[in-house]
Amino acid sequence: MQHTTALRAALAASADDRIVFDLDGIEGQYAALLRELPGIAVRFAMKACPVDEVLAALAQLGAGCDAASPYEITQALRAGVPVGRIHFGNTIKSDRNIADAYRLGVRDFATDSLADVAALAVHAPGARVFCRLATTGEGALWGLSRKFGCSPEDAVAVMEAARAAGLTPAGLSVHVGSQQMTSEAWQQALDELAALIEALNERGILLDHVNLGGGLPALGVLDKRGRPLDPPVDKMFAVIREGMQRLREVSASPLDFVLEPGRHLVADHGAIRAHVSRLTERQQLSGGREHWLYLSCGKFNGLYEMDELQYRMEFPTHPDAPSVPAVVAGPTCDSDDAYAHEGGLVRVPAAAASGEPVWIFSCGAYATAYMTQGFNGFQPLPYTCIRGGGFATGGSA
Repeated sequence: MQHTTALRAALAASADDRIVFDLDGIEGQYAALLRELPGIAVRFAMKACPVDEVLAALAQLGAGCDAASPYEITQALRAGVPVGRIHFGNTIKSDRNIADAYRLGVRDFATDSLADVAALAVHAPGARVFCRLATTGEGALWGLSRKFGCSPEDAVAVMEAARAAGLTPAGLSVHVGSQQMTSEAWQQALDELAALIEALNERGILLDHVNLGGGLPALGVLDKRGRPLDPPVDKMFAVIREGMQRLREVSASPLDFVLEPGRHLVADHGAIRAHVSRLTERQQLSGGREHWLYLSCGKFNGLYEMDELQYRMEFPTHPDAPSVPAVVAGPTCDSDDAYAHEGGLVRVPAAAASGEPVWIFSCGAYATAYMTQGFNGFQPLPYTCIRGGGFATGGSA
């Protein structure tokens, strides 16, 4: 994965730790997505990167937002996203959540249960609902298979209840799991959607859209053992295009399509400038010796997803120096703040010294969203957004 010259220049120019987002790169990724899936409506999964400048840049290109709370809705509106391009994509919401979202002007709500439909009828009268269908999550790094979605049988009951309650049963949605690595997951989801649409047709419930959710992967991350993941994105797009055409054919009404990309748009266009805290060598209880590289940034301030993947790192002070295999860990007193316990040791410069910079790539997704408010006193990273090779703006995560 080649990272932009502008992103590298921004990392080199940063004297302190921070995360950098390349707005031009994010906009380019958005344009590439629309070339693959022309005509699809994008609702950015803002939980992946709740940065005002990123939301505003995507909004100017025509994207909307998949919001999961009234706070996210408010942030999207503040960033310039029209309320008609915001939906409440969380199936888990309290009565107050629903009422607040409705008051803010949102009229499209995800659902997956009869109880939620009943609450929507009271607190969001006349709203449009789309029912989320459960998927297995197989093939994804994060499956999302238990907490969200319902069976096809329950989906029919949910949509019938929505119609009876005065809501508009407008659509269906799926999510094949975050960082999905197979095209087969999309194929299975599209097959199930086709069957469900036909069942709804028979009951006179005519949909106007299908939301294909998130799951499109980042390209520049590694697996837990440090190997390139290499997801088959071309085949994924081909399966999605073919599936969209099939759904149009089985539907008794015209269908629009929505997509909720998150990491696919931002992950590879964000990078962190961190620094070395210490490189040590320790004897293991088993008797062998092991190097550990402690960084200023870890699970709780930018690299939350280190449980399931590795991030590509560069050491600009030592571009071609002799290296040693090491476990990489963050700075906190938490044993989970580390990765490469399963044999995926990272090659790091043998001469790495405290204070030297480290560049960490493909960490634009979830880096700011999952930061704590200073666990162990290690503060959230500030961020900088760049555009056209220069610094655009910045702030605190």
